Amino acid sequence: MSKGKLIVVTAPSGAGKTTIVHHLLATFSSLAFSVSATTRSKRANEQEGRDYYYITVPRFKELVAAGAFLEWQEVYENQFYGTLKSEVERLWADGKQVVFDIDVKGAINVKKAFPEETLTIFIKPPSAAILKERLKKRKSESEESLQKRIAKATFELSFEGEFDKVLVNDDLATALQQAENIVREWLSFS
Repeated sequence: MSKGKLIVVTAPSGAGKTTIVHHLLATFSSLAFSVSATTRSKRANEQEGRDYYYITVPRFKELVAAGAFLEWQEVYENQFYGTLKSEVERLWADGKQVVFDIDVKGAINVKKAFPEETLTIFIKPPSAAILKERLKKRKSESEESLQKRIAKATFELSFEGEFDKVLVNDDLATALQQAENIVREWLSFS
């Protein structure tokens, strides 16, 4: 398999990683999005194969046992997320550089699997208080689910030192420009 480059964008929920990933995909035609697999329920605005591959918990566990994942995590109890090796291979075969929007542990695992090919970018909120407000404003969670996300986000912030680049998303326009500059430099590096 011919390898390309991997750009892993990670952050706690609510820090803005998905917005930044969408901007990078719109800016660089050589990039393609790695669609993750998940066992969580599909949200109203999401589409199979565009946002995630939605699979059952038993099927996810079968794929784990078969070694089909580049990385995977049980993010919440019985809620799994992972990157299928076949997804990365498909994008590389199309001549694309792969962009990921995944959680912190998954990002670390991709870097371990492909240390030379991978750039990791950690998106950091300006503060924990602002992150909590962003999560509350989404209104897509039950109170219990929101508290779990806040606890997980607080934990994930402790990992920022593990990443190649740390970008503070205080002002979105500035963060988008910084992300562009980081990726442009990575893509020109051979």
